[in-house]
Amino acid sequence: MTRFLQPEWLWLLTLLPLVLLWRGRRGPVAAVEYSNVGLVRELARVGRSRVGVPTWLFAILAAVLMIVALARPQRDRSYSETTANGIDIVIGLDVSGSMRALDFLIDNRRIPRVEVVKAVVAKFIEERPDDRIGLVAFAGVPYLVGPITLDHDWLQQRLEGVDIGVVDDGTAIGSAIAASVNHLRASEAKSKVVILLTDGENNSGKIAPLSAAEAARALGIKIYTIGVGVRGKAPIEVKDQAGKTHTILAPVDVDEDSLKRIADETGGRFYRATDTDSLRRIYEQINVMEKTPHTTQRFERYEELYRWALIPALAILAIGAILQTLQRRLP
Repeated sequence: MTRFLQPEWLWLLTLLPLVLLWRGRRGPVAAVEYSNVGLVRELARVGRSRVGVPTWLFAILAAVLMIVALARPQRDRSYSETTANGIDIVIGLDVSGSMRALDFLIDNRRIPRVEVVKAVVAKFIEERPDDRIGLVAFAGVPYLVGPITLDHDWLQQRLEGVDIGVVDDGTAIGSAIAASVNHLRASEAKSKVVILLTDGENNSGKIAPLSAAEAARALGIKIYTIGVGVRGKAPIEVKDQAGKTHTILAPVDVDEDSLKRIADETGGRFYRATDTDSLRRIYEQINVMEKTPHTTQRFERYEELYRWALIPALAILAIGAILQTLQRRLP
């Protein structure tokens, strides 16, 4: 980027059109003055060699370049170095059968919980380019969707493929926490976080949720827990024996007490999301609270460019002086 250190000199450029106007009205300066032009009429008929360039234009062009040189043009060669001390995050996503419930809306259309959650998680990943993020999905057992990585485009593709029915049904919250913690065990990041989202109660797996939370605390891992879905009953699509799809109201419940204790044990926080907007706000709040620290160093250096205007100006003045000598009218 180029800048002028003293741009006020550029205002002199506005005077040059006035000089051009005055020079045009005044006409060329006579080489020799005579009281009677008749005395030199015969001399005018004598052929002379004359360079046909108005030499005063060279002075104008040189003045333009000198004014630019006075304004001190500079090329910015500054640069910044930004160091991001990224946070390692593992997102635990419940994909049990109850995540088919249709109690969330997008554009006034009922959408399965799992699709709404995937959309919100995708936006969360997009907004954290400096953090390594991994993804664990779980139902009756947990499974790794993507290890912690900075390749978020690849992780987004893996997230799109997450669906219900990949593993046996159930809600293994304790096992999901243990799997998430295990993927962060070797991390050297200063801040390690698990974001666990579920819509049910722990009813599968061999690890108790609180025991997994204690292990997370021992490793310095913070857990945010999110309970999703309405309280009571939620509409859910089921298929009958004939293969036809019906929407029924099924009882749903979230073990809020356990999720709160898990979060408190690790210094995290529990959230309750009963609709699409509240779920988005929760991820936005976590995004703000777990900001990635950045260290920025700026190195400034400017290269002076006035020589590129001054030297041509002097050269143009010299050329103009030579041409003016060649144009003199000699008897």
